[in-house]
Amino acid sequence: MTEKLYLTDSYLKEFEAKVISLNESEGLVELDKTAFYPTGGGQPSDTGVIEFNGKSYSVSDVSKSGDRVFHKVSDTSGLSEGATVKGRIDWDKRYQHMKYHTALHIIDGVVFKEGNGSMTGGQIYDDRARADFDILGLDKDKVLKILEESQQVIDNALPVEVKFLTKEEAEKVPELARTEPGKELMKKLDTFRIIDIKGFDFQLDGGTHVKNTSELGRIELSKYENKGSHNKRIEITLKEK
Repeated sequence: MTEKLYLTDSYLKEFEAKVISLNESEGLVELDKTAFYPTGGGQPSDTGVIEFNGKSYSVSDVSKSGDRVFHKVSDTSGLSEGATVKGRIDWDKRYQHMKYHTALHIIDGVVFKEGNGSMTGGQIYDDRARADFDILGLDKDKVLKILEESQQVIDNALPVEVKFLTKEEAEKVPELARTEPGKELMKKLDTFRIIDIKGFDFQLDGGTHVKNTSELGRIELSKYENKGSHNKRIEITLKEK
């Protein structure tokens, strides 16, 4: 089992850990703890380096299997089980992922509060994010209105906090998970990690986020696609104000 440092501190850039397993043929390093976020929930994995004994091992991908997290490196020579290493994430890339993830939560919160449809999925990239909707009659003008309301949330400089709930506490919160995969996941969990955008939105999530909505800057629509009468897709970018 890997202690997942990113679940409690998204701003952690460096950490020390012990190697608990190596798969030399596949170039996989498992650590007892990690700040590297593994691919999941529409968020790409972190990249960065693992350092040991004066050598730097480039981490190109991070994946999760159950409670275990694996770091993909091109070369494991010199590493051994029990070795104490330093991990260093690519912060600029991670911070972009954090900002876009929080932006998608804000957009989802706006759509949820309007109550005439739902955001059905999303994908985060290094320089943009995608959101899919199931909303009848969602044209480009209405999308721009949603983004305008999302910008108001950003400009309100709301704190963004991580909270953990017990199963009993989580079951008392309506619509904690808004997608079918999220609702299925809730049936399997005993502890629930929540992203709370104070006074605005409160939902189940396992990704990394900024501490305040003001960090996002200005949200812009970069692409609008009509996928059918109900299904629309947009891409957004974030700019400095």
